[in-house]
Amino acid sequence: MTPHQQRILDLRDKLNRHNHNYYVLNAPEISDQDFDMLMKELEALEAEHPDMDDPLSPTHRVGSDLTEGFEQVKHIHPMLSLSNTYSTEEVDEWFDRVRSALGGEDFDIVGEMKFDGTSISLIYEHGRLVRAVTRGDGERGDVVTENIKTIRSIPLQLQGSGWPDFFEIRGEVLMPWSAFERLNREREFNEEPLFANPRNAASGTLKTLSSREVARRGLDAYFYYLIGPDLPADNHYDNMQAARSWGFKVSDIMTLLHGIDSVDSFINKWDAERSALPVATDGLVFKVNSLRQQLNLGYTSKSPRWAIAYKFQAERALTRLQHVSFEVGRMGVVTPVANLDPVLLSGTVVKRASLHNEDIINTLGIHEHDMLYVEKGGEIIPKITGVDVSQREPGAEPVRFVSHCPACGTPLVRVEGEAAWQCPNKFGCPPQLAGRVEHFVGRKMMNIEGIGEETVEQLFHNRLIRNIADLYDLTTDKLLKLDGFGPRSAERVMEGLEASKSVPFDRVVYALSIPFVGDTVAKKVAKAFPDIDTLMNATCEQLAATKDIGPRIAENVVEYFANPINRDIIERLRNAGLQMAMPAESTEGRTDLLEGKSFVISGTFSRHSRDEYKELIERNGGKNVGSISKKTDYVLAGENMGPSKREKAQTLGIPVIDENQFLAMIGES
Repeated sequence: MTPHQQRILDLRDKLNRHNHNYYVLNAPEISDQDFDMLMKELEALEAEHPDMDDPLSPTHRVGSDLTEGFEQVKHIHPMLSLSNTYSTEEVDEWFDRVRSALGGEDFDIVGEMKFDGTSISLIYEHGRLVRAVTRGDGERGDVVTENIKTIRSIPLQLQGSGWPDFFEIRGEVLMPWSAFERLNREREFNEEPLFANPRNAASGTLKTLSSREVARRGLDAYFYYLIGPDLPADNHYDNMQAARSWGFKVSDIMTLLHGIDSVDSFINKWDAERSALPVATDGLVFKVNSLRQQLNLGYTSKSPRWAIAYKFQAERALTRLQHVSFEVGRMGVVTPVANLDPVLLSGTVVKRASLHNEDIINTLGIHEHDMLYVEKGGEIIPKITGVDVSQREPGAEPVRFVSHCPACGTPLVRVEGEAAWQCPNKFGCPPQLAGRVEHFVGRKMMNIEGIGEETVEQLFHNRLIRNIADLYDLTTDKLLKLDGFGPRSAERVMEGLEASKSVPFDRVVYALSIPFVGDTVAKKVAKAFPDIDTLMNATCEQLAATKDIGPRIAENVVEYFANPINRDIIERLRNAGLQMAMPAESTEGRTDLLEGKSFVISGTFSRHSRDEYKELIERNGGKNVGSISKKTDYVLAGENMGPSKREKAQTLGIPVIDENQFLAMIGES
């Protein structure tokens, strides 16, 4: 082994250890900068030595944008749901049933937190992660291995010793409160639908087709059950402590309980203290500790008899409505917001809650200064769920939706087919103008450093901008006249504006604030209409013929570019130097050798990476698909190919080829 190869292995070991210390133990040993420097060194060495590629390298945790659709596989063991209750009395009854079924034999219970996320099953072979599958319907789930690899608290290579050659471990993928709040702030800023709770956010993120986006969102995972033929202990608690020593995140809340009184005490303790946890929870789980006793107790058709879930009641508070305000977004949609007397709920003080639209106000029947019920349950977004009519003030008037824009006074119009009201004054309504600029400079759009919400307000207040094109007329001298701006902050803005001129065309399209054109749609539009002139002149029919672009989106795109004001802005952006076309694809090395052929790639390879093979398939006219079907022509198989994929290919009679056979097909030896 060369010194460079040994250094690669050493760096991987170091980075895996530091990942574990940081994400699992919360005890980092080095600074973020030092960690980043080690990662950069490893990335450089792996690039120089592609023969050392390993899909479980720490460099792969950042994810990629090349994740295809998800394969479905059958679980080795069905993932059953737990019977649940909201009653401590029913937990006591379950305890009595267990005691009776065991014939009076002594038994211990393990108390655990019921984390509110999405269930996951991981398969490890010889200490390495080989497959990750969602719960699905309990019998079959989606293979999400590439996305799971981006979660830094999940070990790709086990540490310590004593782990079986093969085992399954089950757990819950979660989005911590801090990550959830950050994600919803981003989505609110971009006027995208908010996730109702961390569970939905975690589930949606895990099924995101870009593993790079999954990595960015900051998922976490806790593990709660070990399955296999050769486990280290004959009881659940000790097995999970062993799993902890191998690098898995096992909750410190897990407790060995003796007798029904300790079970009830456990419930009382965590019902009161759960709000202080960094992740969402919706209850507790109790399991019989002995694996032998679990086996004897067995299962019903839906759930194990040896476990039960106790669900927490949703947290609810009653507080007075101060007033309803009406807020205007960048697309002109007016949202009613309940401003409340401050009330403590799920560990945070709630002062405001969205009422969403006029229909909800009317359905709830809200009057001025009503006493409102506010709930969070497992949700961090406060929700108005009802009115205490008995405390209504005499003569209180119903809350009525405004008829005119609260910002500019323009009569509102009802959005066709929706409950929303909209201000049509797109080019004169201050919140819409400012909102579109804030969207334009955002990280996922033009990513202009140094310009945030406050700076946008300053720029508008000082009449330096009215639209997104005006940003490129800013100068250092103009910025230095603003409060709080010094030479360095002004320089950052100018550098950010200059850097934005290299942002790809698809992100420019997203940044324009075309109604219903989000990140994903912008990519599809830019691919189908690869320059701004082609896009501006596209008809509804041409746009609607594009995959995943329906008539509604098409109409909004055409309407946007038909407006002379928007066209003028586009021309100014073009003259400023923004990217107004997708880069021309090189034809060098392209062939039609694989024309009309579809490939599924599975396993790991020695001569090229998976991504490189995907590129080779496309450069030779073939198509990459994510799952095997009757329409698949070939399966390109490397080492550690999933047995279910191989079995399915054989059943359907689809040729399974290795990388040497594939390279021969395209004329590479």
